[in-house]
Amino acid sequence: MLEATRPASAGATNQARTPANGMRTPAGGPRTSRRRRGVFRRTGIVLPALVLAVVLVAVVAIAAKVTSRQGSGANSLAEAIDSLPHSGSVTLLEQERQTLIVMNAAAKTLSVDSKPVMVNPAQVVAAQSGSSDSSSSSTSDGGVTGIAAPPPDPGTAQAIGYAMLPSFGFSQKTQWGCLLDLWNRESGWVYDAENASGAYGIPQALPGSKMASAGADWQTDPTTQIKWGLGYITQVYGTPCAAWNFELEYGYY
Repeated sequence: MLEATRPASAGATNQARTPANGMRTPAGGPRTSRRRRGVFRRTGIVLPALVLAVVLVAVVAIAAKVTSRQGSGANSLAEAIDSLPHSGSVTLLEQERQTLIVMNAAAKTLSVDSKPVMVNPAQVVAAQSGSSDSSSSSTSDGGVTGIAAPPPDPGTAQAIGYAMLPSFGFSQKTQWGCLLDLWNRESGWVYDAENASGAYGIPQALPGSKMASAGADWQTDPTTQIKWGLGYITQVYGTPCAAWNFELEYGYY
């Protein structure tokens, strides 16, 4: 009985720990391997996370330093956008926009008192053709061409001009044809004729308000307009034929 409970001998113990293949496992080997794996598991994530945190802190510090030098982020962005060179097309569009704004503002300040009456081209052509038919002969009057033309029909603006020539010292025989052709071309003898530049009336005074010196009814009365026109011709050219020659050369008088 006592012999059965005796502990095994040392040799038996060592023999029991020996693997079947005959190779002995070093003492403490499996435990050391497990410890190393445990340390790696504990420190494998911490170390990369620590490196990443350091990098982030460095980036934030650099960004803060740049922002403090150049101002706030929004201001720096706005300044950077403003510093960009504008293209030619953007500049041109901006100029056009400013021009439209100015034109619209100017248009709002305009006021129209009355609608201007434009010269009817058919009336001017008819008057010119009639004068050319009647002005078939010409004479010389002191070196200035004199055009002979028959008297106009009574009750017309032309009749007023024809009757008013002697009061200004002009010959109806030689000067009437020149005056007829001059104002045929300018206005067709229409008292409310107005061109694009603002010239008005039978003599095409520019501006029309000049004729107020001949009468307050200068806008509607052919007699007032013709009186002013003959005075202007006398003062500037001397005779209707001299004014007509100037008109032929330069297109205005």
